Amino acid sequence: MQFYNASDFIFKKLTSELPKTLYYHGSAHTRDVFSVAGFLAEKEKINPYLTQLILTAASYHDSGFLNCYAGHEEASCHIAEEYLPSFNYTKEEIELICGMIRATRIPQSPQTPLEQIIADADLDYLGRDDYFTISNQLFKELLHTGLINDETEWERLQISFIESHQYFTKTSIRLREDKKQSNLEKIKARINKSAL
Repeated sequence: MQFYNASDFIFKKLTSELPKTLYYHGSAHTRDVFSVAGFLAEKEKINPYLTQLILTAASYHDSGFLNCYAGHEEASCHIAEEYLPSFNYTKEEIELICGMIRATRIPQSPQTPLEQIIADADLDYLGRDDYFTISNQLFKELLHTGLINDETEWERLQISFIESHQYFTKTSIRLREDKKQSNLEKIKARINKSAL
């Protein structure tokens, strides 16, 4: 498989063709997930061949946004199925990649170690210092698409989302869980303050 060419191809496509109103689901998010997935694969001791499959899935996991918003995971699989054969990926490899792409669907329920890595990479930011910067981009995007109406609704949505979220890999649990809980407490404090 021509991993570098396949990833380079989709990154160029995402950078030039994704709508500019995808403030969160733009190419920067895909690059972030790609980077974290590589880090997690190394920490979880995944072999180089499977790591390339994980990174391919990371590259293609949100490519469906090129065609639609709702159901973008399935659209991402269609794009992977359309383009990856030309980069010498086998049917079996593409099936594994699509399994990983589908594992990013909310609510997440990854079934394999590879799917757990991509699921954790996709929501890594929940347990990071840049959480509020990144979540603000998602707030802007959902506001623009009409999926939420205001900041209060957004913050309540974030509380229920983070409370129900779990990391799956040992690495993410160790490195991200405490900060995720700290971020959650900050959101709750903001809501309580605005309710006074």
